[in-house]
Amino acid sequence: MKNLQYLIKMHAWRTPLAALGWWLAASVALAAQVDVPPKSPKQVKPTSPSRVELKSKANQMAAGVRAAETALSPAELAIAQRVEVGRMPCELGAFVTVEADASMPGYFDVAGKKFKFRMVPVVSSTGAIRLEDAAAGAVWLQLSNKSMLMNHKTGSRIADACMTPMQVAVADAMLKSPPPSLLEPLPVAQIPASPVMLTPPTLESAVR
Repeated sequence: MKNLQYLIKMHAWRTPLAALGWWLAASVALAAQVDVPPKSPKQVKPTSPSRVELKSKANQMAAGVRAAETALSPAELAIAQRVEVGRMPCELGAFVTVEADASMPGYFDVAGKKFKFRMVPVVSSTGAIRLEDAAAGAVWLQLSNKSMLMNHKTGSRIADACMTPMQVAVADAMLKSPPPSLLEPLPVAQIPASPVMLTPPTLESAVR
């Protein structure tokens, strides 16, 4: 009788434990069947390009631009030899710097405050020294006494009265002895009067 009661107690004790074990096993199996979303891969922050890489790319782009530029004609190269270069003061406190490209004969970099143009000589009918940036519509016109930078598309002047020391000397000489105006008539040359031809005496006058 005592053994029967002991077995009953043991069975009553083991039943909750068995139920708990079955419940845990079922939970694990259910969790295994549920799709767990995969973890997103850790995003790697892109590294910024170094200054060396940026400079290399800039040099490659510049080399590509130079390769696309064509050689100039002998007439255009002759004009390029007469272009005044250097930093030139202009009116209203502005300035323009004209630099010749040593690697590309005949090409010039014309720069100033907030602008820079790539220019080449252009043959003009007037004989004036003229540089142009056709893409930007900029024109650099060099005269004997001054130079000016114009925007051909808008018809406005970007910089005026830009002078090198040589142009300053020419401008001073023109002030001291200005050239004749095209609107004034040319002076008429005075023709000296011819001497009066005396007629020789006739026979009749001699008889008288």
